[in-house]
Amino acid sequence: MTVFDTSAPGLHLRLPATSANLGPGFDTLALALDRHLDVKAEAAPAFAIEATGRNPEICGALERNLLLDVYRKTLAANQGEVKPLALRVHNEIPLGMGCGSSAAVRLAGVALAAHFGRLNLDREQILAEATRLEGHPDNAAACWLGGFVAGCWDGAKLHAVSFAPPPQWRALVVLPDKPLATVASRAVLPAQYSRADVVANLQRVAVLTAAFATGRGELMAEAMRDRMHQPYRSKVCPLLPRLLPLSGKKGVLGVALSGAGPAVLILIEGEEAVPDAEAGVRELTSGFEAIEIARCKLESGPAQMVKQGIQLS
Repeated sequence: MTVFDTSAPGLHLRLPATSANLGPGFDTLALALDRHLDVKAEAAPAFAIEATGRNPEICGALERNLLLDVYRKTLAANQGEVKPLALRVHNEIPLGMGCGSSAAVRLAGVALAAHFGRLNLDREQILAEATRLEGHPDNAAACWLGGFVAGCWDGAKLHAVSFAPPPQWRALVVLPDKPLATVASRAVLPAQYSRADVVANLQRVAVLTAAFATGRGELMAEAMRDRMHQPYRSKVCPLLPRLLPLSGKKGVLGVALSGAGPAVLILIEGEEAVPDAEAGVRELTSGFEAIEIARCKLESGPAQMVKQGIQLS
C-alpha cells in the first residue's frame, strides 16, 4: 500500500525551450527561448496529470510519459520511494521539432524526484543527471542555466558556461507540420569527417561564441555556417535549404537548423526587423507544406524551481 505523504510541499517548475547547435556548434552550443514547460506538482494518493497547451494528449498520458518515467527511474536509481504526484502541466514547447522538449522534460523529472524523494541533489547535480540522460550537454544546460550556453560532457562531469545574449536580438522558429525523431535525424550523419570540415566548424564556433558575447551581429551569418550536420540533415529537414538564403538579409543575423530539426531557427537583429523577416520566411516557403512561425525572445534567466513560493538555490 502506497502511503500518501501530505507533508511534502508542492513544487513549481518553469523550464524554457532551447535551440541547440546554432549551426556549427554540434552537441556543444545552445540558446534558451521564451517558450516554456510549466509543471506544478503536489503529493497525491495516485498519479494524475492535467495537461494544457501543446500536445496535451501526450503530456497528460499516464502511460509512456517521459516525465513520469524519468521521475520513477531517478528515484529507483537513488533508492527513493516513488510517491504519486498530481501534476498540472502547461506546455508551450513543440514536441519532436528540435526545440529541446526532451531536455526540459528530463530536467523536470529529475527535479521532481530530487524534491519529493528528498534526494539532496542541488541544481548542479540535477543538471548533471539530466545531461547524462540526454547524452549531450547543449539543450539541458541551456534549459537549466538560460541564455547562450557552451558545454562539454565527458560522460561523468558537465562543464558549461552561460551568459546573457544581446537583449535586443529576437528569434523566429519556423515549424513544419510534422515532427522528426532525433534518432532519424542522427541516422543521416556520416561516421567520419574531413579535417577541413572539422577545422571550418571549429573556426565558426569560436567566432559565433564571441559574436554572442560582444553583440557583433554582423559576424553571425558567416559564423552560423555549418559543414558537419546541416548539409546531411537537409535531406530530412527540407525547410532548412529553403530558408538559408535569408541569412544576412531583411534584418536576419543568421539561420540554422534548430537542434536536430526539423524546425529552423532564425536570429534577428531586433524587434523592428521581425515583420520583414517573417515576410521573407513566408515568401520562401510559398507552396510548401503548412508551417507555423513562432516569434520568440531570447531567455536569459535560469529555469525556475519554486517551493511554496520560495525560490530554491
